[in-house]
Amino acid sequence: MKKSGYRTTFHIYFIFLLTLIGTILSAILLFFLLITVRKPDGSYVRSDWPKSFTESFGRQIQFMDGTPRVTQAGIELLQDNGVGLQILAPDGREAYSYGKPDSVSGSYSAFTGTVQDAGEDCVYILYFPMKISAITMYLNGDRFSGGRPVFLTLLCVLFLVVLVSGALYGFWTSRQLKRLTASIRDISLRRCLSDHSRGAFGDLYASLNALDAEIRASDRLREETKKMREEWISNITHDLKTPLSPIKGYAEIIQDGDDGQEESYRRYAAVILKNAAYMEALIDDLKLTYQLENGLLPVNREHQNMVRFLKELAIDILNTPEYEDRVIGFDSTEDAIFYSFDPKLLTRAFRNLIINAFVHGGETAEVTLRVSRIDGTLLIQAADNGKGIGSEEAEHLFDRYYRGTGTGEKPEGTGLGLAIAKSIIELHGGTISAYGTPGAGTVFSIEFPVS
Repeated sequence: MKKSGYRTTFHIYFIFLLTLIGTILSAILLFFLLITVRKPDGSYVRSDWPKSFTESFGRQIQFMDGTPRVTQAGIELLQDNGVGLQILAPDGREAYSYGKPDSVSGSYSAFTGTVQDAGEDCVYILYFPMKISAITMYLNGDRFSGGRPVFLTLLCVLFLVVLVSGALYGFWTSRQLKRLTASIRDISLRRCLSDHSRGAFGDLYASLNALDAEIRASDRLREETKKMREEWISNITHDLKTPLSPIKGYAEIIQDGDDGQEESYRRYAAVILKNAAYMEALIDDLKLTYQLENGLLPVNREHQNMVRFLKELAIDILNTPEYEDRVIGFDSTEDAIFYSFDPKLLTRAFRNLIINAFVHGGETAEVTLRVSRIDGTLLIQAADNGKGIGSEEAEHLFDRYYRGTGTGEKPEGTGLGLAIAKSIIELHGGTISAYGTPGAGTVFSIEFPVS
């Protein structure tokens, strides 16, 4: 840890030093760009070159009978540097021009000079194809000369202060990183204490506190899930053993029975078959749950009328001898609402919802199916007038390992029916929710997106 801290310190210090050197080099480059200009031929010269060029160009202007002319050498200089020339007579009129631009925009800079002819001054103007600004500064020569050692001393002191402050900052940052590393290690070991430090790393500590809280919440949820799973496995074990006892007992009676008891044997065989079917249903629920949870179940979609599908499903359930005395109401705003779905899977889902209402709603419980289409959404509601549920029970009703209150009266069932229904509906792109009031029934709302 100590070596790592030193490496971190020197790494930060090295970055700080590189930043300082980069800043100095950038300043030098900027200063170089400020005091140089680029000529048309691509070469760089000092930014005072146009001024000195203008002052020396006066030697290239000659007068013949009062008319200004430019020497051949002067013409070549103008051509080589892309410079325009304009000579004004003493009265202000243009006496001569060469390569003068049509308009002087921001891309040209003009410099002036004077030449004499017969004792009179003539002004000439040179147009340079570059943008140059003139800045004049007047300094106290005595103080400037005497202040240079002081300036150099201050520059050296400033440089040392920057180096020392960089080193101190590096050590401080290294200490903060050690604290952060220790906090992360404590979080992994589940022994982290909340740190409310402020400053440069305040947001990072706040994020670590939030991460620790989320991890602890996840641990609690995992423990609760583990406990529920253990309880669920215990219930499944009990549910599987329950039908085995009569199967084994009646099988032994049949094995040891005497002739002439065919009627009793048929009754015993019916009990055995009933319990075997119950065990088969338990195993099918477990298998289907595993397939849905791991995405192993294929979906064979068909474009069908959902209204007709639900009507036929309700009729099939009522034709079952076990539920032939029950009532399933039906209410639809339209005769046909088409949706693409797997009939076999949705039959399982809605059958689970309806039979769940019959089983837990009491012997007189009735179910009403309502189908409607609202703003591009297919809404299906399965409402019963049974015992109802509370808000806490509704929150966990679709949990895979949850058994609601009141299930103790009926030991049969795996507690997977509603979880399976939810998984199938979500597999079809839908959502399901439940709400109710104790003593006033329960409503399951299913929504599918339709065009």
